[in-house]
Amino acid sequence: MRALALACLLACGAALGFASQIDAKSLPAEAQQTIALIKAGGPFPYSRDGVVFNNRERHLPRKARGYYHEYTVKTPGVRDRGSRRIITGREGELYYTDDHYRTFKQIVE
Repeated sequence: MRALALACLLACGAALGFASQIDAKSLPAEAQQTIALIKAGGPFPYSRDGVVFNNRERHLPRKARGYYHEYTVKTPGVRDRGSRRIITGREGELYYTDDHYRTFKQIVE
């Protein structure tokens, strides 16, 4: 019964857009490179890297404005910034989206 309740909570959370988890080693190589750049403090290839992410869709935990920042993850074969991003939180949390903010996965290192 407990397992069923937990499965339901996880499924409901995913349906509402709450972040599931992903191991950093399971991310695309470009996302791993972006994380390395973030930890090194740059330099970043896109002028919008590091801008405030407002979390308008409220798929991430609600925090004060300026808490989250976004960074572009290169997408091979795409000429613009594409849809992949790493979002950082002030307390060091990392999130990955590959569908331009519709869903997020919290990165576990």
